[in-house]
Amino acid sequence: METVIRETSKPSTSASVPSTASTSITDTVNSSHQFKITGYSLSKGLGIGKYRASNTFTVGGHEWAIYFYPDGKSPEDNATYVSLFIALASDGTDVRALFELTLFDQSGRERHKVHTHFGRMMDGGPYTLKYRGSMWGYKRFYKRSILENSDYLKDDCLLVNCSVGVVRSHTERPKIYGIALPPSTLGLDLGKMLESGKGVDVTFEVNGENFYAHRLILAARSPVFRAQFYGPMKDQNTQWIKVEDIEPPVFKVLLHFMYRDTLPDMEELIGLDSKRAFILMCQHLLAAADRYGLERLRILCEANLCQDVAINSVATTLALAEQHHCSQLKAVCLRFIAMPENLRAVMQNEGFEYLKESCPWLLTELLEHVARANEHSVVICSQRMDGIIDGNDTNERRVKPRL
Repeated sequence: METVIRETSKPSTSASVPSTASTSITDTVNSSHQFKITGYSLSKGLGIGKYRASNTFTVGGHEWAIYFYPDGKSPEDNATYVSLFIALASDGTDVRALFELTLFDQSGRERHKVHTHFGRMMDGGPYTLKYRGSMWGYKRFYKRSILENSDYLKDDCLLVNCSVGVVRSHTERPKIYGIALPPSTLGLDLGKMLESGKGVDVTFEVNGENFYAHRLILAARSPVFRAQFYGPMKDQNTQWIKVEDIEPPVFKVLLHFMYRDTLPDMEELIGLDSKRAFILMCQHLLAAADRYGLERLRILCEANLCQDVAINSVATTLALAEQHHCSQLKAVCLRFIAMPENLRAVMQNEGFEYLKESCPWLLTELLEHVARANEHSVVICSQRMDGIIDGNDTNERRVKPRL
């Protein structure tokens, strides 16, 4: 969020006095904290006004903490509601901030309960916390009887997220001069070294094909190669290495990425000219990236596979996502397969047999997603009813007790 106020001053006479200008910039420093509240049933009876607090976290140079009151904060509510607040936990005066409190739906339906001031017009502007211990939140955050029978409570646990945006302002003067910076050529220069073969000191044999590289560059890019070449348990022969379980085209793309930090034009480098071939390459690269600890490449492959989920490849992709800890890709695949128009076709694909053999436990998760897809219309109706029953959350108030 950013508010810009421009100020200019001009001479009152026609004398040759230069005009001046400055810019006042107001924006927010944003961060969030997730607070897991376990043993909810054991917290009941703690007493009105008594709380469970999160660890402190830092946003905008100030410390903050989340306070959960299982029996409510105020006697007038008679423990009918739970209360939730965010507090300034460090010294400070007139700290202005925006807040967002989210109670997570743990059923997977993503029907989260959200109270936010980000992106919203407010008559009084951001909230001001006067001193350490100042709080903002909801005394009647959620009715206890409804909360205890909802999907927000799972395994006697609640999950809360708080986002804080601390308001800051500063004034900038215009730049008197500027020099255009040329783009970085580091990846291009290192790529030329790989292509030229100058200074190479390690040979990889991959399924009968040789690849040449520089140990120092590979060690800088991969913790696995770093340990293999320079660690205390380094290989005896670091000049010739045989690589198993990777095909030559995949290893060629892997080296290209390690030197250039980008994926190549697949058709130009290795002759791939179809989307199916590209997806297959990304699947193999994902496994290779995980093997050599190349986190950026792993995420890049995950992102590409998320964009190209298809009937004939989704089951294999799901198995890879599970095996290589790609949670976002896994969620996308499960949702895709669970769609009624996709489920039968995916189950008839040979990749589904591989999924059942390699990750049979995923079938249980898939059944849960199928059930959720079938309950979609019921969920929408239930969500509207919850909004009617628990309609007492508009009493957002700022109270300022001492910690």
